Formats: sequence, C-alpha cells, structure tokens
Amino acid sequence: MSQEIQRLQELVDGSGYIVFFGGAGVSTESGIPDFRSTDGLYHQQWRYPPEEILSHSFFYRDPEEFYRFYRAKLVCPDVRPNAAHRKLAELERAGKLRAVITQNIDGLHQAAGSRCVLELHGTTRRCYCTKCGAPCPTERVDFGQGVPRCEHCGGLVRPDVVLYGEGLSQDVLSQAVHHLRRADLLIVGGTSLAVYPAAGLIDYFRGRHLVLLNRDATSRDSQAELVIRQPIGQVLGQIRVNMPQGENYAD
Repeated sequence: MSQEIQRLQELVDGSGYIVFFGGAGVSTESGIPDFRSTDGLYHQQWRYPPEEILSHSFFYRDPEEFYRFYRAKLVCPDVRPNAAHRKLAELERAGKLRAVITQNIDGLHQAAGSRCVLELHGTTRRCYCTKCGAPCPTERVDFGQGVPRCEHCGGLVRPDVVLYGEGLSQDVLSQAVHHLRRADLLIVGGTSLAVYPAAGLIDYFRGRHLVLLNRDATSRDSQAELVIRQPIGQVLGQIRVNMPQGENYAD
C-alpha cells in the first residue's frame, strides 16, 4: 500500500461522516465514456454538438435526433458497477459513508447497493410522459424505435435527466448541502469540477479533510489535503472497511 493510499485509509478510519462527490470518472472503469476527455462524447462528431442535442430546447425541437444520440451514447445496458461503486456501498453499510452525491445518470451506485444517492443530473433509469407525468418503462425508451410516446395519453416521453437549460432539483440540492455541511471527510472523485452549479456545492463543505481522486488536475487541488491521480476503482478498492461487530458483507 502506497503512502497516499495509507493516508486515505487513515482518514477513512478516523472519520464518522464521509460524503463522496463524484463525476463521470467514477464510471469510466465500468466502460461508460466520460464527456470531456480527449476521447469523450464531446470530442466525437455528430450533426450537432452534444451539448446542443442534450438541451431542453433541442429535445422538444427534434426529439427524433435526440433519441438517436441518446440510444447510441447514453444507453449502456451491459455495464456493471466497478470497485469504486462497490466500495462506496460497503462504506455506507459500515455506517461510515452518509451520502453519495453524483453528477452521473447511470444508476450504478444504486446497482452496487448504495441507498443514499443524490443524483444531481437525474437518471436514465426513469422515464416519464411530459404531458400527463405517467412513468414509462425504460426498456421501451432505451430499445424502442423512433420517438417514444405515452401509452395513456400519447404525450412525448423523456428520460428523467436534467438537460442543458434546465435547473437542478431543489430538493436534491438541499439534501446535498445538508450532508456536505455535516461531513468531516469529503472525497471528490472522477470530476473536473468544471460543471456548475454542481461543482459549486463543495463550497458548503466545512469539514477538516478534503481528498481529490482524479486523473487530471482540478481548480481545487491546492485546497485538498490529499490528491491521488490514479483510477478511482484501483484506489478505493484498496481501502479496508471495518464492519460493525456481527456484520459480514462481501465486497
């Protein structure tokens, strides 16, 4: 175990209220491409820039093109949680981790067993009718043809994700702030901290220990007690979790 990992282990062992704030880099080890790396979605060629396609106005203007992109790039049916997702769920079961705040929309934290997951940008695991609000099976949206319509009223169906031009859920933001203000250890992983307002949430952290796990430099590196530039799954996978007496969970 390296000195960096050993220090992270000490911080985890000595903390009672850990919060994890994560971005796309948490899921790249599961095979989901990030958005802003040199080989990410924003550097691939489409008829329109991905930011435009994934905007509120574009969705309603050209839902057919939206769903062509969505099904090609955002639907990843075969991905599974990686070591980072599993370790965070284990830390929650041990009573150490109180919340995962994520910018991801893939639902992998819940698939790994995490319960307190605050999805700032929504999730592809839920879909609903924009007219009557009825839920729609994600399978029909993800693997259907053309533009999905509501079985009840015929309205346009959309994934429950926050598109560009839309505001974040105030309820989710309030819960995130609640946990950040109480955390004694904040672990930030797999995010460039360049997307606002989500990135600004970490300003609410008042605890003693800030750890950054990211392969590239961020604007917050100088504020962190510990910066580790290794794949998050490899880092968290080395952390030992002491379960409460009588509990026995597999990693």
